[in-house]
Amino acid sequence: MVELVAALGRLPGIGPRSAERLAIHLVQTDSRQVRDLAETLVRASERVRPCERCGGFTEHQPCPVCADPARDSSLLCLVEKPVDILLFEKAGSYRGLYHVLGGRLSPLQGIEPEDLSIAALERRLGIEPIHEIILALPTDVEGDATSFFLARRLAGRSVRILRFAHRL
Repeated sequence: MVELVAALGRLPGIGPRSAERLAIHLVQTDSRQVRDLAETLVRASERVRPCERCGGFTEHQPCPVCADPARDSSLLCLVEKPVDILLFEKAGSYRGLYHVLGGRLSPLQGIEPEDLSIAALERRLGIEPIHEIILALPTDVEGDATSFFLARRLAGRSVRILRFAHRL
């Protein structure tokens, strides 16, 4: 039981008390349900990969968002992490495409432009009919620096660059 609590406690957002509650629930649950859960976790770990086009989580290439012909291919929303796409999709109001940067610029942590998927973004801009980019990055120092950097780097292209509540 101690080993199970410790393993569950390593999951993000699960503190010691929650890990203990989950462990108790799992050991009291029918072993068939626990086995199904374990198999589902293993399958997800083996099948879910980054989309080759946008970088979001998917089991199929390209992901359902990139493959959807009803999406507005002229709009591109830049996000920091794949989970950000899930949040936008849950809201249900954005109908464009996405691009995952894979982080934010942070020289103090050693994260430079070449560590982000900026080169892939520039390739997409050369191939796809993108006319507007929405920078959906956090409004902290790193998010602001990344947005400013991208706005300057992409300024020479015929694409409009916007930021929520900001126009760059």
